[in-house]
Amino acid sequence: MRVHPSECLISGKDEGTPLPDSHTELPPVIRRTEFVAFALAGLLLIAIVAVLYVAKAFFLPVVMAIVAGTMLSPAATFLEKRRVPRSVGAVLIVVAVTALVAFVFALIAAPAMEWSSRLPELGAQLKDKMHVFDRPLALWRELQTMVGGSEGLPSLQLPKFEWVQPTLEFLSPTFAEFLLFFATLILFIASWRDLRRAMIMNFGERDARLRTLRILNEIEVHLGSYLLTVTIINVGVGIAAGLVCAVTGMPNPAGLGALAATLNFIPIIGPVAMFVVLAVVGVVAFPTIGGGLVAAIAFGGITFLEGHFVTPTIIGRRLALNALAVFIALAFWTWLWGPMGAFLSSPLLIVGLILKEHLLPENSPQLPQA
Repeated sequence: MRVHPSECLISGKDEGTPLPDSHTELPPVIRRTEFVAFALAGLLLIAIVAVLYVAKAFFLPVVMAIVAGTMLSPAATFLEKRRVPRSVGAVLIVVAVTALVAFVFALIAAPAMEWSSRLPELGAQLKDKMHVFDRPLALWRELQTMVGGSEGLPSLQLPKFEWVQPTLEFLSPTFAEFLLFFATLILFIASWRDLRRAMIMNFGERDARLRTLRILNEIEVHLGSYLLTVTIINVGVGIAAGLVCAVTGMPNPAGLGALAATLNFIPIIGPVAMFVVLAVVGVVAFPTIGGGLVAAIAFGGITFLEGHFVTPTIIGRRLALNALAVFIALAFWTWLWGPMGAFLSSPLLIVGLILKEHLLPENSPQLPQA
């Protein structure tokens, strides 16, 4: 039986052997369906960000309460093991935390109100102290004139203080947001165990239930330990800053220490803002600029040791956070939700990393080595 040559070619093609003169085009790197999927995912992400931005008054208190409730739920479990009803424990925890926060803000508010009432006077004093920079500025103008550039920096102008009241109004949430936050926080802590069970049993397969249980347990453990560890570290930073202010003769060292501990909850931005506050207060309070910068420089050393040695050593053992990821998360959530978003940036990043670890395991396809 003779076989036609075309049949041989077809059979060779079916067996996977390439044809000698084949000019078949390779498939594109990104197919049309994949491009459409990426585009739809991008549009969905933009829509979610827009909704979170526009509906900030609703989502910020709710997300803040859920994150804080997850952090505080181990305390409610501890009280529940001591035969305290979970609903009663939730109320006790929220009242205790609120009293502690109110005490810290009372330490900060008293000197802040005093200084805010003296802003014009303090501004005039600060401007007088800044005359030491008149000679360097004059030399800079002469240098620009010699090289033919336009004169810049004609004088050292201090910023006006009309921004204080709008800033305080921006930072102060409304009564409805406070009420929504506290109600959600208490109900979340009280019903967290039932919510966990409902989320786990929502899946039909055993593997999905186990994965959900592991995710929830890890989020609760990591957020709880993160809050406890960061609070202890920040209290230590606040005590050290208060002692530095007391030794150097800064006014109201207790309030400045409380402010340092509070601002240190905000990564990167908080320590920088506290350094500026100490520098300004020191320059105004002391007769010389060098003497006024002593406390700020000492605080910079404290935060350097804390940020490069203490915090990475303690928190890095539990969950490694990439510095670039922390910075991008901080910038994004600060832009989206302001100071409270900055506080939530690290906890939300931790939650995202835990979800990535469990939903995208390491045995997924990897890129080839270069």
